[in-house]
Amino acid sequence: MPRRQGFDIRVPTVLVRLDRNPFHHGTLGAARSLGRAGIPVHAVIESSTSPVARSRYLHSARSRPGTACPAELAALLHRLADEVTEESPGAFPDGPSTPFLVLPLDDVSALALARRRPELTPRFLLPEQTEEQLLRVADKAALAETCAALGLPHPRTELPTGADEAAAMAWSLGLPVVAKWSRPWLLPAGGGLRSTSILRSPAEVRELYARTPEAGSRLLLQELLPPGRDLDWFFHGYVDGRGRCTAAGTGRKERSWPDGAGLTAVGRWAANPAVDRSARELLDAIGYRGVCDLDFRLDRSTGAYHLLDFNPRPGAQFRLFADPDGLDVVRALHLDLTGRPVPPHSPAYGRRFVVENYAALSLLTSPRPRPAAGTGPGAGPRRTEFAWFAADDPAPALAMGRAWLAHLLRRAVAAVRGLLGSRRADPPGPSAAPPARSSSNQLTPR
Repeated sequence: MPRRQGFDIRVPTVLVRLDRNPFHHGTLGAARSLGRAGIPVHAVIESSTSPVARSRYLHSARSRPGTACPAELAALLHRLADEVTEESPGAFPDGPSTPFLVLPLDDVSALALARRRPELTPRFLLPEQTEEQLLRVADKAALAETCAALGLPHPRTELPTGADEAAAMAWSLGLPVVAKWSRPWLLPAGGGLRSTSILRSPAEVRELYARTPEAGSRLLLQELLPPGRDLDWFFHGYVDGRGRCTAAGTGRKERSWPDGAGLTAVGRWAANPAVDRSARELLDAIGYRGVCDLDFRLDRSTGAYHLLDFNPRPGAQFRLFADPDGLDVVRALHLDLTGRPVPPHSPAYGRRFVVENYAALSLLTSPRPRPAAGTGPGAGPRRTEFAWFAADDPAPALAMGRAWLAHLLRRAVAAVRGLLGSRRADPPGPSAAPPARSSSNQLTPR
C-alpha cells in the first residue's frame, strides 16, 4: 500500500502547455499523478477535445491562448482561477485568495510563466525562477556556453553568422552535423522548419541557414555524436526552494522515435552515477529551482556523457520515476510549494515506461529483441507503466488511438498525393536522384 504523502488537496493545479501537440503524454501523466492523490487538476492545452481532456482526473480543460504572449496567458490563468472558485465556492472557503499551483509542460510555457511570476504570485504558486535563468539552459546556444563555462561535456558547437561561414564550420565539425535552432519555441507553425535536423552537405547547411529570418532565432551547428544502443540517458529531478534535489532518477532509452535519435518510446529506470553527478553539479552551479529534464549521450571514444539538452519543466516520461510510494517529481513540486515535507524518493530500478504509439513505430522500423530482464546497470524487477493506457482511466487511450489512426491516415494520404504530384511533374527521361532528407537527431523528449 503506497504511503500517504500529506498533500494539501485544497490547492488545485493548473497544467499549462502552449504547444499544439495532442499526443503529449506528459500532460496526461501529470493529471493522473496529481489527480490520484486527490488534488483537483485543470489544464490549459491545445483543445478541450484533446485525448488528455478525456481523463477522469482532469476537472476542466481550457483552450490555450491564440498566441504565446505571457500577458495573455497570465490573464487566462486569472480568469480560470476566478471561474473555478465561483463554480465550487464550498471547496474554496478562502475565495479569491485560494492559491493555485501552476505547472508548465513545455519550454515556452515555462518561460512565459517565469516572466510573469512577479504578478502571478502569491495567487499562483511557482518555483523561484526568472526568465533569464531559464534561458541560460533552454536556449541551445546559451546552454553550450553554460556547459563550456562549467567544463561540462557537450557536443562541439559553432554559431555561424553567415551561410558561407556555416558551411565552413560544418566541414570543420565533420559532416554530417546536427543543426539546431537556438530557441525552437519561436519556430512558426506550419513553416516546415524542425527544431533539430541532420545536415549531410555544405549545400544543405547553406540552404537551412538562409531560413534564419523566418526561424526567429540563431542556427547552431553541433558535432554529431554517433548514436547507438544504450548510449542515450536522461535525468529527471525536482529542486526545492532551498536548493535540495529531493526527487530524482536516471533512465536509459531502450527505444526512441525516431529510432536512435528522438523522444523516449521505451525507457527504463537504471542507476547511472556519472549522469546523476553531472546533472546535480549543473543544477547546483546555476542555482536551479523546480522540475527539470536533462538528456545525455555517451561518447564511446572518450567515455564521457555529453549533455544534449536541458528542459526546464517535466519531461514527457517523468512518470518513469514514480517510486513504490507513488512519489514523482510533479508530486514533489506540489508538496514543496504547498509547504509540505517531501518524503525520501526511493529508487525502483528496472521500472519501465512505454509510450504505446511511439513504441509501435519504433518496433516496426527496428524490430530488435528486447534486453532480458535483470540485465544492465541498476537492473531490478520489471514494472511497466504505460503512457496512455491505465485500468482506472481508460478513456484517454481510446481517444488517443482514434486520433493517432486519423493522424497516420492523413500523413499517408499526403505522402501518396505528393508522390503522384512529383511523378506528374517529372519530365520524361532518367529520373533524378531524390534529395537528401533531414531527420531529427540528438532530439529531446517534449
